[in-house]
Amino acid sequence: MKEEIKAYNNVLELIGNTPLIKIDKITEGLKGNFFAKVEAFNPGHSTKDRIALYIIEEAERTGILTPGDTIIETTSGNTGFSLAMVSIIKGYNCILAVSSKSSKDKIDMLRSLGAKVYVCPANVSADDERSYYSVAKRLHEETKGSVYINQYFNQLNIDAHYKTTGPEIWKQTNGKITHLIACSGTGGTISGTAKYLKEQNPTIRILGVDAFGSVLKKYHETKEFDNDEIYPYRIEGLGKNLIPSATDFDVIDKFTKVSDEESAHAARELTRTEGLFLGYTSGAVIQAIRQFDEDGEFDENSNIIAIFPDHGSRYMSKIYSDEWMEEQGFFDSVNAEEAQKIEFIK
Repeated sequence: MKEEIKAYNNVLELIGNTPLIKIDKITEGLKGNFFAKVEAFNPGHSTKDRIALYIIEEAERTGILTPGDTIIETTSGNTGFSLAMVSIIKGYNCILAVSSKSSKDKIDMLRSLGAKVYVCPANVSADDERSYYSVAKRLHEETKGSVYINQYFNQLNIDAHYKTTGPEIWKQTNGKITHLIACSGTGGTISGTAKYLKEQNPTIRILGVDAFGSVLKKYHETKEFDNDEIYPYRIEGLGKNLIPSATDFDVIDKFTKVSDEESAHAARELTRTEGLFLGYTSGAVIQAIRQFDEDGEFDENSNIIAIFPDHGSRYMSKIYSDEWMEEQGFFDSVNAEEAQKIEFIK
């Protein structure tokens, strides 16, 4: 009798169950035990695979999505990639409104997956008709048979991580997790994961990462939206100039804000020390870990799980480009040796 060929039916079956990897070189000298939940192991190379599949399948289950429909979304790049990938397998059209802050690499990837891409100015208010929020809403209104995912204000964004990321981390740590650190953009990842973990053990500390130029940290602390907090910054997929309902601020214990420059260097350092080629927001998480350590958040018995959202290939024209780093003023006499000089043999 011939043995059956063991294979996945499609890439969507590979979503989730990402590995937990110990990181001890880049955290040397810090208190605690540090582990990375590396979401780049998803087939679409980011944590957004989880919400793309979950939201689309819920829409199918409830009859909102039918064959031949069009999926529309606002994205900094990763959610768009995941939606485009799922759309290919399931037979939907995909239209994406993308922030101009998104790297050229991300935009090119979206186009390669057959998505129609609208690049919108990043430094405008959320209610500006040119913002990627407004453009996505307009495209939804104009496109018959379309579904607007609306990840910033979609409860299913939280539910996806409550049902997958949270249980995975709890199982992988045998319930020994003491701290979770995650970036907050739409807020779905940190909120859904935190909700599940807090139900298992309310003493687990949930630490959020925000960006300078974003309103989330101050809103968490004061419940006030401060427009003066908003100014342009470079990190993609982190922070917001509005308050997403997909962020459950009640399950987050504390926020810290990280800078563009320190996060960029931390991402490059993560690659050199741990061999993990990850994105800008992963660098932001490393920088946040250092800041939380300085605040005395951890002790020797802490088991800290850090969610690393995506892969470094999305940032080749940004943080992994020496030219871009120099243009931003991120190389100086202190860290100039970080630039990778190339020699051509003639």
